[in-house]
Amino acid sequence: MDYPVGIIGAGPAGAAAALRLSYLGMPCLLVDKAIFPREKVCGGAISGKVTTLLHRLNPRILARFRALPQQQGVWGIRFVAPNGIPIDIRFPAGGELPADCPPGFVCPRFIFDDFLLQEVRRRASIRLVTGLEIRRPVYLPGRGWHLPEADLKVGLLFDASGACSAFSRAQAGLRRHPRHYAVSVRAYCRNLTDCPPNGFLELHFLRALLPGYLWVFPLPGGRANAGIGIRADVLKKKRLKLRREFTELLASHPRFRTARLEGSVQGYGLPLGSRRLPISGPRYMLLGDAAQLIDPLTGEGIGNAMYSGFIAAEQAAECFRQQRFDADFMKAYDQRIARVLGTEMKLSTRLQRAGRYPALLNAVADLLNSRPETTGQLSAMYTDLEQRKALASPAFWIQRAAEALCFGKK
Repeated sequence: MDYPVGIIGAGPAGAAAALRLSYLGMPCLLVDKAIFPREKVCGGAISGKVTTLLHRLNPRILARFRALPQQQGVWGIRFVAPNGIPIDIRFPAGGELPADCPPGFVCPRFIFDDFLLQEVRRRASIRLVTGLEIRRPVYLPGRGWHLPEADLKVGLLFDASGACSAFSRAQAGLRRHPRHYAVSVRAYCRNLTDCPPNGFLELHFLRALLPGYLWVFPLPGGRANAGIGIRADVLKKKRLKLRREFTELLASHPRFRTARLEGSVQGYGLPLGSRRLPISGPRYMLLGDAAQLIDPLTGEGIGNAMYSGFIAAEQAAECFRQQRFDADFMKAYDQRIARVLGTEMKLSTRLQRAGRYPALLNAVADLLNSRPETTGQLSAMYTDLEQRKALASPAFWIQRAAEALCFGKK
C-alpha cells in the first residue's frame, strides 16, 4: 500500500479526518478535485462543535482561526415566529473553550475550507493533492483500494466527497429521498441594519416556507450570508420556485430594507440526517454530507462532518491495530456515529416536523414572550441533550402554558 488511508474530498469532513489521523501518527492521502481556495455554497455557520474539536486537536489551531479577519463570532440566535415575534436565545458559554471565545462563528466557506487546508499543509504526514478527481475507486479484496487517477493504493478509503457523492450511491446504496433532503439558495448581502446585538444568527420562520425558514447570518462589515431552505418534498407539494421566492424576499422583506445583493443567488442540496443509513463497508467509511449527516432542524452540517472525520480517523487507527477491515468490524463506526449524533438527529427531526404548524410556532413565541425565563432552558438545549429531549416533549410546553395561564390570572 502507498498509504494506510486515502480520503476523497478535502472539505471539513475530509480535512478533519486527515488532521486527526496525523495527530494519531497515521500518514494519509487527501485528494480533492478542486483547487483551493474555492467557493462552496453554504450558510457558513460554524457551530460550537467545530470550535470544540479544533480546540481539542490543538488550541493553537483555534487561535489561528479566531485571528482570521473574515470570521464573525456569534453568541446566540434570534428566532422569529410567523407572527413576527422575535425570541433571542444566548448560546451557553463555558465548556472546553477559552472564556473569551464565542460559542459559534460565521465564516465564508471560501475562507474556512482553505483555512483547514492550511492546517493540513502544516502536517508532514498528510499528502494533499488538489485538482484531481477520483471517479471510480477500485476495490482490491483483502488489500484495500486502487485510486486509478492517482495510480495509488490505500488500505482504507474515506469518502468525504459531499452531497453528490457517487461512491456513496454505488457502494453503500444511499439514495436521496425527498422527505430526507432539503434544497436551499443563498446569497451575500451588505448594508444590513437593525442587526441583533452580539452577532446573533437569525432564523425567520415564514408561513410560506414551513418547516423551512429564512436565515440571516452576520459577517464583518455589515455583511451577511442570507438564504432560504425547505425540504424537497414540501417544495414540490407547495410548487415553489426557490430562487424566485428568495429574490422576492430580498425585495420585500423588512429585514432587507437597506440591503444590497453581492454576487448571484446560488443553490445547493442538503442530505438530512433524519434516517439511519449504513455508512461503512469493507475497508471504507462515508463522512459528512456523503453520509447524509446534516442536522434536520438547523441545516448545519459542518460540525457533524468534522465529528465524522474525527470518529473515522479513530476507527481507522483501531482497524490497523487489530488488523480488521471487514464490514462487520467497520460497523463500529456506524455505531459510534449513532451514539454521538443519533439522538440529537432524532430530536432535530421531531422538532423540524413540529415546525410545519404556524399556529404552534406562534403559540410558542407568545409563551416565551410572556415567560422569558423559559429562554434559559432553550439556551441549555444547545449543550444539554436531556434538556433538548424535554423541549421535544409536548408535556413540557403544556406545563409552561399552564404556568403562563396561572401567572396571567394573578
